[in-house]
Amino acid sequence: MKIQLKNFLAESRHLFVTILFLFNNLAFAQGNSIFVSGRILNAENSEPIANAAIEIVDQKVFATSKNDGTFRIGPIQSNNFRIKITHVAFQEKLIDFKSSKEDEIKLVVYLFPKTINLSPIVILDKKSTEVIDELQQYSTKLSGKELHQKLGQTIASTLKNETGLAVRSMGPAPSRPVFRGLGQDRVLITEDGMKSIDLSATSPDHAVTVEPFTSERIEVLRGPKVLSQTSTTIGGIVNIIKEEIPEQIHNQPHFLLGSYFESVNEGLLGAIKSEVPLKPFQIKFEAAQRTTSDLSTPLGILKNSASKNFSGSAGISYIEDFGFVGSGFKVYNLNYGIPGGFIGAHPFGVNIDIKKRELVFKSKINLNGLNDEVSIDFRNDYYRHREFEHSGLIGSEFRIITNSGRIVFSHLNGDVLKELETGFSFELRDFDIGGYVFTPPTKSYNLSSFIYSDFHLGRFNVDAALRISYDVVDPKIKKVSKKIGEIKKREFYNVAASISFIYKLSDIVFIGSNFSRSTRVPTIEELFSEGPHLAAYSYEVGNPYLNSERGWGFEFFVYHKFEKLNFNLNAFYNYLNSYIIPRNTGLINYQTFLPIYATSGVNAAIYGVEGSVKLNLVDRIFLQSSFSQTIGEFRDTRKPLPKIPPVKGLNQLSYETEKLTAGISNEWALSQNKVDEFEEPTAGYFVTNLFVQKIYQINKIVLNLSVNLENIFNQDYRNHLSRIKSIYPEPGRNLRIILKMYL
Repeated sequence: MKIQLKNFLAESRHLFVTILFLFNNLAFAQGNSIFVSGRILNAENSEPIANAAIEIVDQKVFATSKNDGTFRIGPIQSNNFRIKITHVAFQEKLIDFKSSKEDEIKLVVYLFPKTINLSPIVILDKKSTEVIDELQQYSTKLSGKELHQKLGQTIASTLKNETGLAVRSMGPAPSRPVFRGLGQDRVLITEDGMKSIDLSATSPDHAVTVEPFTSERIEVLRGPKVLSQTSTTIGGIVNIIKEEIPEQIHNQPHFLLGSYFESVNEGLLGAIKSEVPLKPFQIKFEAAQRTTSDLSTPLGILKNSASKNFSGSAGISYIEDFGFVGSGFKVYNLNYGIPGGFIGAHPFGVNIDIKKRELVFKSKINLNGLNDEVSIDFRNDYYRHREFEHSGLIGSEFRIITNSGRIVFSHLNGDVLKELETGFSFELRDFDIGGYVFTPPTKSYNLSSFIYSDFHLGRFNVDAALRISYDVVDPKIKKVSKKIGEIKKREFYNVAASISFIYKLSDIVFIGSNFSRSTRVPTIEELFSEGPHLAAYSYEVGNPYLNSERGWGFEFFVYHKFEKLNFNLNAFYNYLNSYIIPRNTGLINYQTFLPIYATSGVNAAIYGVEGSVKLNLVDRIFLQSSFSQTIGEFRDTRKPLPKIPPVKGLNQLSYETEKLTAGISNEWALSQNKVDEFEEPTAGYFVTNLFVQKIYQINKIVLNLSVNLENIFNQDYRNHLSRIKSIYPEPGRNLRIILKMYL
């Protein structure tokens, strides 16, 4: 009996200890359980991602995001854990948490799209972000948080610190990107893959008619793919993705409200953007209003540099399994000042007024499942540009009506031939001129065809493209000018080609090269100008005997993508014949007291090197650095070409998480003393900036706030590619705040 009682007490003690142990564990779990909630967004356009799978690794805890991208997962029985987020159309995301003391963790997660081949089903997103595709097509790609933080007043100011890029300007508003010393239409600006119609490529006083704030991403395209748009292979394409005509239907409406403030010019912007599904239709509209006052510089106020801009668009698409058919309308109004106060300039400057109207038709039809498709684009553009003296009199007036379009057949995702595009394009342009400009009204025509292919051969990737074009420039008034020669109809036949090779040494190391033949037809202004250009403060003399610009380009690059270190290095050489440039002759037209710029075709060489690196120093701290050097020379004399940017770069130290990015950066440039005969040299500079970006989530609303303090020491420095750098310093100390709210 004693033995039985002793056994019972022992078993009871064991049972009590076990119950106590389980109770303590349960109490601990309940007291330390962690939940994670948040929203999952597309990194390219900040739209919500539905049906993403969320997993707590090694704990068998799962959840799925809703139609609006929101999710909540838990309970999580550990302070140290890893979240894995996957989606069939997006790249996997891993997030580690160490010693979390919060009971509820809130996240905003950005996923990048990817291309997946699943035989026999193909699931294809719009753009792949695999390393091989980045090397094939892009030298720069801004989207999501990075684009938000770098947004500036113009496309050029947004891209100014990207590797190889510089800014041509004549004041804050009329700025345009320059790539590796190549400007004008050697750098083509497109919206949603179609050429943006304006006069920004022809003169430094003309502005780009694109509002960057409402863009979803900005791409700088390089390599053979540029031949689908232009025959100038040595330059590139700046493509602004806005998707003003919808290509897909969402499950629910999306709204964007945004604002922008700059202290340096008291700049203000308000914007709204919306997509509304009415199946099978998708409707999209956007509007943005921007105003700026005169620019503040370290030397004082730059008078007559204010601007006012309104842009708006509306588009509708019918979307079914076969593809989509859509149409849209766009308006763009811009009024801005060109500063005066230097030799040849009007004392009070000049004002420019631009009005642009655009009607667009777009369609994409699937032919064989998702492998083959036909795209059709057509645009009608009306562009009017007037330049006013301070008295209100019109000095120059330009009116352009352009009809352009293209048809493209695409084949995707073969075994060896990964992509094939072939197409036909046309452009009909009616160019009329008024005021005190003596360039004759002219009609021009372009017909082009192209083919592009992408082959994957084991570790080799080969891209190749060919473009054939026929151009006619037909002035309405034929005559013999005593100043420039015979003005007559000109015809140009051109063939451009490009081929690139990329070899995959390993999963993280790539080397490659690109060979190209580049061509470019002279513009109407380069051929036939003969008189004063009011806002450019120059007397322009064209050359009606110019031939097409032709040349050869070579590029070699190395790209490494390690776990904590990414870097790339590029070297390039361009050998050009009949390189078309307007040069300051050093002469003055004494009727107008303007410096004479004469256009000529010269033999030139443009070469250089550029590179960038990003190093993960510790945990979430990153060091980035980039540099670019371009040398331009007349081949016959080895003397410098005009308007070549100096050696320049960017250094940046940043702290980066999913919801917070903060850091310090400095823009730097060396002095540029290699200048043309009548070109001013420029001193070097070192400008320091601070930035912080924070993402907030309030229920289903996501707020993206970026605060930038630029040129914090208010340094006086000059942009070598500014026509008015003698009186126009770059902006002084500037507080720039950008806010976007996604609903």
